[in-house]
Amino acid sequence: MIIKDIQDFDIVNYKKPSMTIIMPFCDFKCDKENGNQYCQNWPLIKQPNIEIESTDLIRRYYNPQMVQSVVFCGLEPFCSWKDLYEFIYVFRQQYTDDIVVYSGYTKSEIEAKIQCLSDFPDIIIKFGRYRPHQKPHFDDVLGVSLASDNQYAERIS
Repeated sequence: MIIKDIQDFDIVNYKKPSMTIIMPFCDFKCDKENGNQYCQNWPLIKQPNIEIESTDLIRRYYNPQMVQSVVFCGLEPFCSWKDLYEFIYVFRQQYTDDIVVYSGYTKSEIEAKIQCLSDFPDIIIKFGRYRPHQKPHFDDVLGVSLASDNQYAERIS
């Protein structure tokens, strides 16, 4: 599995304490639509990739056992579909904790992948591209504020 970074304990991206996995690839659909480099994740491009086994990440999740969820964010998790799916598959063999995937895609753009993930319990997806100059709003599903009014999270399973 290829990632950019891991935060073993995070309370910013979800209402439950999380292990946050920052994914390495993106098609920069938000910037293409906005006509500029607005993405807050641009600095991640320069950060080196890390290769790590899903099983090693899951071992990290268990220790220190203060976390109650896994969050995928960073660039675009669905641009790393094979790694994302593999992690969820292996993780679900041991844990039922929430898995949150922050995506800039709309629901209709990733319907087939949503269908695949809906086979697993407790999956939440944040949908919608970043749009500059919007007012942040509180998302009840995530329990945190999102940057653009078109962004929302949904529990898909």
